[in-house]
Amino acid sequence: MPKKIVLAYSGGLDTAVILRWLQKTYECEVATFTADIGNVDDLDQIEAKAHASGIKEIFVRDLTEEFVADYVFPMFRANALYEGVYLLGTSIARPLIAKHLVDIAREIGADAISHGATGKGNDQIRFELGAYALMPEIQVISPWREWTLESRDDLLNFADAEGIEVEKRAGGKANYSMDTNLLHTSYEGGELEDPWHPPQEDMWRHSVNPLNAPDDPETIEITFENGNAVQFNKDAGTPAQILTWLNEAGGRHGIGRVDIVENRYIGMKSRGCYETPGGTILHTAHRAMESLTLDREIMHLKEDLAPRYSRLVYNGYWWSPERIALQEMIDSTQEHVNGVVKLRLYKGSVTVLGRKSQFSMYDEAIASFDDTTGAYTQSDAAGFIRLNALRLRVAAAKGRQL
Repeated sequence: MPKKIVLAYSGGLDTAVILRWLQKTYECEVATFTADIGNVDDLDQIEAKAHASGIKEIFVRDLTEEFVADYVFPMFRANALYEGVYLLGTSIARPLIAKHLVDIAREIGADAISHGATGKGNDQIRFELGAYALMPEIQVISPWREWTLESRDDLLNFADAEGIEVEKRAGGKANYSMDTNLLHTSYEGGELEDPWHPPQEDMWRHSVNPLNAPDDPETIEITFENGNAVQFNKDAGTPAQILTWLNEAGGRHGIGRVDIVENRYIGMKSRGCYETPGGTILHTAHRAMESLTLDREIMHLKEDLAPRYSRLVYNGYWWSPERIALQEMIDSTQEHVNGVVKLRLYKGSVTVLGRKSQFSMYDEAIASFDDTTGAYTQSDAAGFIRLNALRLRVAAAKGRQL
């Protein structure tokens, strides 16, 4: 039995019920931890709810800058896209929360942590793999895998019986499960569980309908240093400020909405909608900057590794030795990913208009059809082609052609 538990606490229905359930089930002291990663509107209200539940040790931390600088930006340096579409907005937040959960557990002498992730989803894996990697002896309590409550109605009935005040959704509203942070908002459940059913327009929180976006395009510039965005147009900013500005610009133009059926690590398919306006712009801009500044084989190697890296993040292996090794290799390629990318935002689309860098590997004199430098002799291509065709010619001569 645990002696003290640290609960990842949002103050919503699930974690409000979990808090009381932990107190009743384990009869031990519970501390709460709330992480602000661009998703908390009223930290004082959350703290007040925890106080009202008899909690003495309440931890509320603004982790927004740490989230973007140490988690989002490294992931974007890798050009990570899960299954070619998902920018991993929920996935990348979990290792940060796990880190602070175990840090607080050490700080206050707790021997267990708890979270509100369900037994069907990916987040339970992400939280727990992270916690075990950072604190092997920690005990993890996952109420959704232990209790007999099975539905939202069960939670509401429990809250009523225990006198817990929770916000109840208005009747007739879609029952979405949402996760929000500075990188994205995700929507699952309710009517979205039917993959044929389109999402309702009033579901989206951070972007206009692309059909209703401004008729005039907006041109922006992003400046990169060592693969990180450091300036939006003429304004320098912190990582969180840059992402906030990109979110605002992308949201105005309906950028960053995706609707996918993804493969969860736990084995099932899940339909989710994601809204990632700033991240979509940043991903496009970073790839454009790399196209100008990276060696061909380094770029292709990164492209080969990006899906592997993305699966590691999605499946909860942020703190694994293989992800860390990949990150070190990726970061070593970013020394010269410096310069400016110019983009056009228009009705849901992001178009690269130009890119420039003092470290550009593009040589206009060589690439031009009017090359007079002598750096490239066109007749040399004949021998190059014949050498690369040798194995194909041999196979054909042996009757092994396709």
